[in-house]
Amino acid sequence: MADKTATKTTPQADRSTPRTGGSGVTREQLIGLLNEDLAREYQAIIAYVVYSQTLKGAKYMNIAAELEAHAGEELQHALIIANQIDYLGGMPTVAVKPVKTSENAEDMLRFDLENENETVRNYRERVRQCEALGEYAIAEHIRDILVQEQEHQIDLATALGIDVPDAGEPRERG
Repeated sequence: MADKTATKTTPQADRSTPRTGGSGVTREQLIGLLNEDLAREYQAIIAYVVYSQTLKGAKYMNIAAELEAHAGEELQHALIIANQIDYLGGMPTVAVKPVKTSENAEDMLRFDLENENETVRNYRERVRQCEALGEYAIAEHIRDILVQEQEHQIDLATALGIDVPDAGEPRERG
């Protein structure tokens, strides 16, 4: 029978433990990846604010209002991701990924769709990485965000009159 007086440490109690899950990602690497995701959320906030206010033409008025709503959702995503980075013992980034702009409304919507595709790919991978590390609560937060990101994909693809692209697997980083 096991000694019941032994103290049990949880991963949160010892954040210095360089655990890796089946994904081969350490907690420190997860913090870095989440910071990349956070920088992408900042990018999305800026893009949605600018695009929602600069789209021209009657056929884009409904999507402009939708993009404005997306900006607020992306801010909530950024807050959630920053909170999870802090929980893991990291410092949330202040860096922003570059924002593409255009005078052409369709180009702006395509830029947004490309960014959402990348975000969906990355968050799908992040869920697997979090679960491999035993960080199930973080994985659940990311799943909730993923639902909204996929809704953004649908909105953008619909506005462009195309099928929702398959976000597929994350790209290899090189």
